[in-house]
Amino acid sequence: MKTLSCGILVLSILFGSVTSAQQFKSDVSKKGTTAASFLSISQGARAAAMGSAFVAVADDWSAMYWNPAGIATTPNGVTFDHTQWFADIGYNFVAGSVNLGSIGAIGMSLTSSTIGDMKVTTVDAPDGTGEVFNMSQVAFSLAYAIQLTDNFAIGFNPKFVYERIWKMSANAMAIDMGVKYRTPFDGIVLGMSISNFGQKMRMTGQNAVVLYDADPVNSANNGRVPAEMSTGDWALPLNFRVGLAYQPSLGEMHRLLLAVDAMHPSDDYESVNVGGEYTFDGFLSFRGGYKALFLKESEESFSLGIGIRQQIMGHLSLSADYCYVNFGRLNNIQKISVSMGF
Repeated sequence: MKTLSCGILVLSILFGSVTSAQQFKSDVSKKGTTAASFLSISQGARAAAMGSAFVAVADDWSAMYWNPAGIATTPNGVTFDHTQWFADIGYNFVAGSVNLGSIGAIGMSLTSSTIGDMKVTTVDAPDGTGEVFNMSQVAFSLAYAIQLTDNFAIGFNPKFVYERIWKMSANAMAIDMGVKYRTPFDGIVLGMSISNFGQKMRMTGQNAVVLYDADPVNSANNGRVPAEMSTGDWALPLNFRVGLAYQPSLGEMHRLLLAVDAMHPSDDYESVNVGGEYTFDGFLSFRGGYKALFLKESEESFSLGIGIRQQIMGHLSLSADYCYVNFGRLNNIQKISVSMGF
């Protein structure tokens, strides 16, 4: 009962932080109202293949993204993930954690984008001015999680977020917080997390500098006074997740995992993700899921995936996962992850 009371208290504090920091409105569209939208891209091919229903699962190194409390019981290891996004944009994610026993676990993650050079165009030069520009997006985090009791874990993931486009850039500090609670019901785990709770971002840089005429009526004044355009502050994509994971007992050869997540984001409406995973003999896994249930006009829908895992020399293990996510009119995205546990 003490564990359950502790869990309820922590979850209440986290939910209170979200509702006090962001007033959600159901009658006004919130799309395109946040900065650093890449922070909302699902990380980990396994999690994405399960319809992004992973907050209560969070039992591999992608937990750094979904629920930092998960690394408290994750073995030592590292994962590399590549996402082939739209418009030839790629996102890379690397995360790893080390378990320190009774004092908890520490982890580190890095998310970055790969976007090629693009032409600078203007109204007068629609085919290009001869200049090129590019952009980059980076998020770096350091996490800590601890198993407070046999059934309850809590984790924190402070992060630094950076965006740059041509000669403008912005940065912010944020934190992810999460909990996992193994309920008294056989095989059922409750998970909850808040992502990207932190500062707002403001683009600044050389592209905001313009030449301004303070007195256009009189010709004798200086009409080329250097000035800087004011840019606005934009919040990060705050997201509140709560979910359940269920693993029935099927023996040693067969493993079934079912999960459901409810999402409460600051830049979109509420939705539900569902997914499942079947693993045979700890080696071959098949996954499927559906994302954005009850979300009107969403292009996201079903996802499929497959994974293999091989134990090598005692505690060393290697795994590879693939995921396909359907995005309707936007075609699809694909993800590949390679992980090593030791």
